[in-house]
Amino acid sequence: VQLQASGGGLVQTGGSLFVSCVASGRSFNAYVMAWFRQAPGKEREFVAGIGGSTTNTYYAESVKGRFTISRDSTRNTVFLQMNNLKPDDTGVYYCAADLGSAVISRPKEQHAMDYWGKGTLVTVSS
Repeated sequence: VQLQASGGGLVQTGGSLFVSCVASGRSFNAYVMAWFRQAPGKEREFVAGIGGSTTNTYYAESVKGRFTISRDSTRNTVFLQMNNLKPDDTGVYYCAADLGSAVISRPKEQHAMDYWGKGTLVTVSS
């Protein structure tokens, strides 16, 4: 089982990036998938999550209205569209899967996630 994130890069403040996470080895379509991020010198934090139903999403307050999480079940893939990026959005973005939940109604804790990808670096310059 593997989660592979891609799409990070360098962007200026106010710009946009689109990151993807492809799952292989098994289907995660019925379960909660989430994005976390870790800024230099800080703890990893929850960013956004999506349930087995594509209409069930949850966002951290800091990204609400700017980021959109989605999934394509036919490709076992989760996406994160990031708009109006700020320097505080800089960090390594990780995707993760929680095989114990199909619905997300609050921020996910790291310990609740069963599988993690290696992460992709997002850098927002001021």
